[in-house]
Amino acid sequence: MEPLNARSMLDAATSAAAKPVDQPFVERRRRLSPAALEVVNQKVARAYSPIVIAGFVRLADFALLSLVGIALYVGYVMPLSGAFSWIYPAEVVAVAVAAVVCFQAADIYQVQLFRGQLRQMTRMISSWSFVFLLFIGISFFAKYGSDISRLWLAAFYFLGLAALIAGRLVLRSLVRGWARQGRLDRRTIIVGSDSNGEQLVEALKAQQDSDIHVLGVFDDRNDSRALDTCAGARKLGKVDDIVEFARRTRVDLVLFALPISAETRILEMLKKLWVLPVDIRLSAHTNKLRFRPRSYSYLGEVPTLDVFEAPITDWDLVMKWLFDRVVGSLALLAALPVMGLVALAVKLDSPGPVLFRQKRFGFNNERIDVYKFRSMYHHQADPTASKVVTKNDPRVTRVGRFIRKTSLDELPQLFNVVFAGNLSLVGPRPHAVQGKLQSRLFDEAVDGYFARHRVKPGITGWAQINGWRGEIDNEEKIQKRVEFDLYYIENWSVLFDLYILLKTPISLLTKNENAY
Repeated sequence: MEPLNARSMLDAATSAAAKPVDQPFVERRRRLSPAALEVVNQKVARAYSPIVIAGFVRLADFALLSLVGIALYVGYVMPLSGAFSWIYPAEVVAVAVAAVVCFQAADIYQVQLFRGQLRQMTRMISSWSFVFLLFIGISFFAKYGSDISRLWLAAFYFLGLAALIAGRLVLRSLVRGWARQGRLDRRTIIVGSDSNGEQLVEALKAQQDSDIHVLGVFDDRNDSRALDTCAGARKLGKVDDIVEFARRTRVDLVLFALPISAETRILEMLKKLWVLPVDIRLSAHTNKLRFRPRSYSYLGEVPTLDVFEAPITDWDLVMKWLFDRVVGSLALLAALPVMGLVALAVKLDSPGPVLFRQKRFGFNNERIDVYKFRSMYHHQADPTASKVVTKNDPRVTRVGRFIRKTSLDELPQLFNVVFAGNLSLVGPRPHAVQGKLQSRLFDEAVDGYFARHRVKPGITGWAQINGWRGEIDNEEKIQKRVEFDLYYIENWSVLFDLYILLKTPISLLTKNENAY
């Protein structure tokens, strides 16, 4: 079945379902200041990683030069010689690799340079010329220059240069468009609305070609020491508001303007902020104590000390996205026959829709709709999971008990992975927004619970294959889930995802005593 048909099947199954009886649900949200709400209500585009952009430009340069050189060989040299030789393609690839290396040495793979024209063009032309002079010199000393067509060599130089310039002009247009949309900005909030914060904002704004966009400042004090504005950046609220603020709008960096000597204050704030999927740094611009230069990371000329880094970013994020889409699509195609049988069994067992949608926590606490096969009687459905499913729960149907025990009810979540993109194949399991341990919500029962939402949730995860799945009826079960989820986040790799995915079927057969 093709993806389009699979999507149609999903839409048809969900649209045919009548909504279950709504249950009262009041979500707790922290109230933000008018200044913060003004920022939150602005439309924000998704960020693009400068590291990934630069990587794709390197690949594009290599592919473009290789294509030009080989096309010239096939179109001109090969018809004259009457036979194919690997010498020319090998030389083309060697020149393309050398060109990319020289471009890197000339430092032209920077997004800031992509926006301009003169600097990157002059560096690129001089580097490309150097590569050809180097190639001609090597050919001369190796005594095989006479074997190379001079016309092909000249054409490769000029057409390759023309292709590079045309590519840079297209890239310049794209990058400028992304910059206008805010996709290349690092949306930053400053912690510390005092003289230190004012100096930091001024230092950041004074830098040319900076990608730092200061949204505003926050402070844990509410007295005369906290300024209403810092060098034009408005105070948006207290430190306690940052978590809610960062969940309503895109924040890429939290930068502390407090001196390192304010250790107690900083630690108290970090306990609240580390659950966010953002970079957190301490500014060292006013500190008299200086460390070795390599201890710092720099925002332009401003030295900072890294505290927390956002997990799974840049190329890691690209790899995980590809893993989810490719492996997820294959898994969906393989699972379609089983899903068809389960859907038929659910439909014949009890009246109501085949699929069930439940509100759950996604990345950075966003609310997402997760698809499952319906395992309860339709009139007793619980979209917010306000009541935990227990052993021999009368709300669960006969087929429902089987598909919950075997986790077959989770198969429609492959639609979330492949089409919606709000789930991964592997990650912390998304809990329902009203999931409780006895009378307490999960975030009230476990410190740092929301730190598991720093990455996209998954269909299966490290906690699940280690037996922590199913009913949560005591504090240890939710604490262990969070502990294993945090371990997964800190140690993620594609191989780790693959290992968890391969272990999942074994875990379902041997560690399902808590699944009802």
